[in-house]
Amino acid sequence: MENIPATGGIIVVPNHVSHFDPLVVGHFIYGAGRWPRFLGKASIWRVPVLGPFLRKVQQIPVERGSVEAVKSLDVLIDALHQGGVVVIYPEGTTTKDPQLWPMRGKTGAARLALVTGAPVVPVANWGAERIFDPRTSRLSLRPRTPVTVTAGKPIDLSHWAGATPTRTVLDEMTDHIMLQIKALLGELRGEEPPAALYERPGRRAGTAGEA
Repeated sequence: MENIPATGGIIVVPNHVSHFDPLVVGHFIYGAGRWPRFLGKASIWRVPVLGPFLRKVQQIPVERGSVEAVKSLDVLIDALHQGGVVVIYPEGTTTKDPQLWPMRGKTGAARLALVTGAPVVPVANWGAERIFDPRTSRLSLRPRTPVTVTAGKPIDLSHWAGATPTRTVLDEMTDHIMLQIKALLGELRGEEPPAALYERPGRRAGTAGEA
């Protein structure tokens, strides 16, 4: 937890092994003394009761589509300038890698880091897949299931400081971010991660709204 800065806006980038792991990651960040602000599909905010609750706990709606994605980016920038902790899953969804190693990411976190200069903190979690495994859709509510979370030091992105956010630049930054997350997860699992990031068929360039 000591790698989670105590103050100031930060971008937290976790791996995504289960639909359950946002609760795990959120608990970890809260335990580090910070309030996590996750991104969610804007349609969820229109659900009665749930929408007002999400607004009250300062979670961030993200619209789809090019124009709306730009508006969502502005919301994220404001949150960071206010000293918030923005949690972005670069993979955009639970990993499709058969062994649950990280996939190549979408570019939202890289774009946000380039625009704001906010520190990007990698987080790895392992064990949430024992509670809900996305490969089988199997749910297990057995008590005291072991789950482990760790944070690495802020990722050095100085090589791209001040760069124009071209597709090439954002892809390079995103791959660098994902490789740091993968290495951290390898340490957590006590295993050697695969050399290459898993690339899901049909991958296309991401935006802040997709992250």
